[in-house]
Amino acid sequence: MKPIYGFLALFAVLLPLQASAQEATVARALFTSGILDREPVDNVTTLDSGTERVLFFTELQNMDGKTIVHRWALNGTVLGEVTFQVRGPRWRVYSSKELLPEWTGAWVVSVVDETGAELGSYTLNYGPN
Repeated sequence: MKPIYGFLALFAVLLPLQASAQEATVARALFTSGILDREPVDNVTTLDSGTERVLFFTELQNMDGKTIVHRWALNGTVLGEVTFQVRGPRWRVYSSKELLPEWTGAWVVSVVDETGAELGSYTLNYGPN
């Protein structure tokens, strides 16, 4: 019987370690020109000022039940926020921004959790042709 108790004790110690291994993460995040079948069609890092719209895609893992925000900023000034409720262990979301030709510069989207902690920030350069 001792080996069984020893095994159970070891199993009980390992369970919490496995639970913490499933850390909440931003698995993927990128700018794209479109979404098809819940996936980005491309990965955009630079756009010319003739482009009128861009999307920001995020794949979240192990954030079920949390609230996530895409915070859109141009040259350091926040111009929009989009809030999402995560409803699964793997959740894909996207937001979009209509762009004006005069809104040139560095667009940064920060992925922020419900506590205000930044989970990542991603930059897109938008400028003249």
